[in-house]
Amino acid sequence: MPEPKPLAGAVALVTGASGGLGRAVSVRLAAAGAHVVLLARTVGGLEEADDAVRAAGGRATLCPLDLAAPGELERALAALGARFGRLDILVSAAAALGALGPAHQIADEAWRRALDTNLTAAMRLIRAADPLLRSAPAGRAVFATGYPAARAYWGAHAASKAALEALVLAWAAETARTALRVNLVDPGPMRTRLRVAAYPGEDPAALPPPDAAADLVLGLASPDCAAHGQILSP
Repeated sequence: MPEPKPLAGAVALVTGASGGLGRAVSVRLAAAGAHVVLLARTVGGLEEADDAVRAAGGRATLCPLDLAAPGELERALAALGARFGRLDILVSAAAALGALGPAHQIADEAWRRALDTNLTAAMRLIRAADPLLRSAPAGRAVFATGYPAARAYWGAHAASKAALEALVLAWAAETARTALRVNLVDPGPMRTRLRVAAYPGEDPAALPPPDAAADLVLGLASPDCAAHGQILSP
């Protein structure tokens, strides 16, 4: 007789699910029994993530949308709520690098893209997911962070991630007396497309895959997890 899966019956939403940490987390959640809603911009990437989820014995719903597009995220969360009535797990792994360059040369479009994806989308996600997570017996929310603080040429990305941390920790303080647990994960260097774009001269094979960070996220998604308002690393 197969052993019961720890997240059987849980509903999880993962942003940035088409690759990197998001895909690795999606597979972990699905293997643990959760029904995973895979959210990303690229349909092809989502289909590949769906294949990986199915190979792990899990089930997924594909949700292709651009987090930076106003209104799309809210409509997706409303549809999720109408279908499932709650959200047990939220993992925000989507990120935009933006254009690296001197702070005095940051273009408006590069600044907007970094903040729209890394910060504004997180605000909208929190706003739309909060009531669904509170409707779950033990809602869990995990946000991916990480940036080279005070490093030259990373101004837009670093500013957006620093603001993200402040936003998520504020939400954690506001939900401290509820059953909802909110945390951040700094995965460190990983073998991802974002890392390759940021460090084109680096050998990706020398970097670890996102497995360790995905395992940490899985632990924080557990209904038994007591951590709250923390920034954790593998």
